[in-house]
Amino acid sequence: MSENVITWREVAAETEARLSVIADSPANETRWIIERAAGFDGGEYILGLDENVTERGMHFHDLMLERRLAGEPLQYVLGRWGFRTLDLFVDRRVLIPRPETEMVAGLAIDQLKAMRSAGIDRPVAVDLGTGSGAIGLSLAVEVERAEVWITDASADALVVARSNLTGIGRAATRVQVAEGSWFEALPEDLVGAVDVIVSNPPYVALSDEVEDIVREWEPQSALFAGEDGLDDIRMILEDAPAWLRPGGVLILEMDPGQLETASELARSFGFVGIETHADLAGRDRALIVRRAS
Repeated sequence: MSENVITWREVAAETEARLSVIADSPANETRWIIERAAGFDGGEYILGLDENVTERGMHFHDLMLERRLAGEPLQYVLGRWGFRTLDLFVDRRVLIPRPETEMVAGLAIDQLKAMRSAGIDRPVAVDLGTGSGAIGLSLAVEVERAEVWITDASADALVVARSNLTGIGRAATRVQVAEGSWFEALPEDLVGAVDVIVSNPPYVALSDEVEDIVREWEPQSALFAGEDGLDDIRMILEDAPAWLRPGGVLILEMDPGQLETASELARSFGFVGIETHADLAGRDRALIVRRAS
């Protein structure tokens, strides 16, 4: 960039041109990078484009742009990403939050709210394999008085989740963090006492084609789950009935092609009320099952 005094508008034009080589939406990515570099919030962007660039802002911008041009996902470059009502810290230790998972979180929120309406004052929810904390923290923020456990086998992921926990205000007092593989992370006093279990587990088969940017940058342990992608889903379906109260609900995100097999597995483990739900693209993405009453 030029060493002369320039405005953010000039920077934006050059940034968009450079991003057009790799980005599907270079204009949007340009806006996000400049908002982050300049400290603009929402509506400040349009007016702020005519402000002069600061040395510090330009340095931050250049660092982010070079990382993005090197192929790093935008979400990691920015260091933050939105999920429902949350603004989450994200980096390579956790999966990038996706719209499909927002839908899954919404299903869990609806179940918890229905339980509260039915007289369960403080429903207990567990987010298995929480990663950034996106699902579990959304439950705590959006469902009054819900008691939430967030777990992960990755200590690194839980560092990120705890960082995000500090940003949700008073709701954080109703969240417990536990390290361990699936149900091994939970205390025994939750056996038979959980109202809602929700998870976005690894569900990519080892042979599946995955975008290069995903394979190269996101944590592989949070993506791949054996030859058919169902290793972790099987474990959760098998163990969940012992942790759910009678009538409790399990919600799992998975690939649309796995739902039929997962539904059969759920029946074999005694679940009832089996439902599937579509994502925003109209593809079945979530399985909801209940422990028999």
